[in-house]
Amino acid sequence: MAKRGMAYGVAAYAIWGLFPLYWPLLKPAGAGEILAHRIMWSLVAVAAVLAARRSRGWIRRLGARQALLLALAAIVISVNWGTYIYAVNTGRTIECALGYFINPLISVVLGVAVFRERLRPWQWGAVGMGAAAVAVLTVDYGRPPWIALVLALAFGTYGLLKKFAGMPSAESLAVETAVLFVPALAFVLVLDGRGEAAFGHHGMGHAALLVGAGVVTAVPLMLFNAAAIRLPLSVIGMLQYLTPVLQFLIGYFVQHEEMPPSRWAGFLLVWLALMMLTREGLRPGRREAVSGAALKG
Repeated sequence: MAKRGMAYGVAAYAIWGLFPLYWPLLKPAGAGEILAHRIMWSLVAVAAVLAARRSRGWIRRLGARQALLLALAAIVISVNWGTYIYAVNTGRTIECALGYFINPLISVVLGVAVFRERLRPWQWGAVGMGAAAVAVLTVDYGRPPWIALVLALAFGTYGLLKKFAGMPSAESLAVETAVLFVPALAFVLVLDGRGEAAFGHHGMGHAALLVGAGVVTAVPLMLFNAAAIRLPLSVIGMLQYLTPVLQFLIGYFVQHEEMPPSRWAGFLLVWLALMMLTREGLRPGRREAVSGAALKG
């Protein structure tokens, strides 16, 4: 059971990590159009999964508070998805990887701010190291690494809202994409009316890839769910780093993005901060882990 769970977990995080290879295939569609199609076809895909499970009872149990929290989560994840797609398709995949590397640090900060958690010295050291990394990278880029910061903050906030909502991932995604479906459809129709839409105007293959955005969103989610019920949280917490590692490797070796020495210095500080955070999380007697239950990029 553990071996199967590990296979599911690795597959889920690997697919999330390989997303930078998929979104450029959807050009010449812009980030907004790709986001809209991802939302619409994700709803179709997850609805099919839930129908196959014959899972309907959760709809009757959905309360007003949960619905509101998931509506807010939908807005936040759309910011995350849209930023990620825009960044990858404009040659900033490494900065996306940075966002997911610093996400655990953002989660720690949110824990202090929202739940009044008390940090131990190593955790404070990791947060301080992460702040120093952002400062170094701000100097390197000549601006704050806003793409990384938006991705990390949006994803951290999304996870927080999902925690409060307390609903399984597939059902949650169904609600979130349902909330966004009408605006996404309206956006696509307006684009098409203006003659600016790519969908349906660049061959069946391109249209199929846009439809596939829903499938590639739903599949890793299902794999993650299968892994989460078979593996300890500590293992899930370690597996999550596979995603930004793959993103970084794609940005550096496939897309040939620049990594001057000052940028390497910033990333090394982030990795050192994560090592400190991981060391603290794996202390004997503790069972802390960062949950990756939300969708990546």
